Amino acid sequence: MEGITYIILVNWNGWEDTLECLESIFRQQGLHFRVVVCDNGSNDKSLERIHEWAQGERNAISTIPEMATYSTPPCKKPLATQRLTRSEAEQTNIKAEAPLVLIDCGENLGFAGGNNVGLRFALRQPDMDSAWLLNNDTVIDANALQFLRDKAARNPKAGIIGSTVLYYEDPKRVQAFGGARYFPCIGLSMHIGRFRNRLREIDEAKVEAHLGYILGASMFVPRRFLEAIGLMTEDYFLYYEELDWALRGRQQFCLGYAQLSRVYHKAGASIGSSNKSSQRSVLSDSYLMANRLKITRRFFPSCMPFVRSFLIIEWLIRIAHGRKAQAAMIWQLVRSG
Repeated sequence: MEGITYIILVNWNGWEDTLECLESIFRQQGLHFRVVVCDNGSNDKSLERIHEWAQGERNAISTIPEMATYSTPPCKKPLATQRLTRSEAEQTNIKAEAPLVLIDCGENLGFAGGNNVGLRFALRQPDMDSAWLLNNDTVIDANALQFLRDKAARNPKAGIIGSTVLYYEDPKRVQAFGGARYFPCIGLSMHIGRFRNRLREIDEAKVEAHLGYILGASMFVPRRFLEAIGLMTEDYFLYYEELDWALRGRQQFCLGYAQLSRVYHKAGASIGSSNKSSQRSVLSDSYLMANRLKITRRFFPSCMPFVRSFLIIEWLIRIAHGRKAQAAMIWQLVRSG
């Protein structure tokens, strides 16, 4: 029997985005997949709202009219659902039976922690041959999963495979071709395709040669990678988990890019992340800076003096923008290391 892909979404107080994402997923035809939504302790009744959607009692709404084509007309309802607690999902051999599985994590476990709950559940299922970690604030093309599976079949050494990630608000503008390059001496990355700005045909092999990690908005992972390398490291909570995963697997696996797999991303609205330091929230900034030091210490310890020096530049930038709370946080990190 052909294996299936477990599509894992982590939801945290974002059921509106999750509904739109689910509509785009279930519009796919002819593919074997199951969706697992891991709710990270939401306090907005997310699980109830998602269940109502599955019963046909609530509709998904597209915030950009142009994007409605990816989630309308609605998929056929009611859609069978299976609801589990975290302990049931992780510690028992409950068989996945419904096309939509809702897991109540009970608390905010962070990006890696929430995804790992879904991965542990998926790995207990004998029919699982791959997982697709997909941000809940995305919508996908109808063939996005098929192109990822095709890439994995063509390249058995590919451990994590990325999609072409485009901006939901500007769907022809590229966020990343698969992922990013990473520069360990400064602890920063640059999305591949970021300055190309518009969608165009590109050589997949050239992209793969420069990939340092796959963007967390869309990470397709074959079972063989999970069994050899393990799950994501959870102590980052937010940011750098994807890089850590790629670095841990680099001796046995390469990174892949499926150009025709297209994902449209709303890009971090739930936590106030931004590419511009002047617009980034204190929460987002604190994890970004602290984890920059953490991953450098783990994988590139010789680069620590350079990374700390660049944090001083970040500190000066926050001061220039009048971001006193961020500046104080960064200075404390520089002093403590």
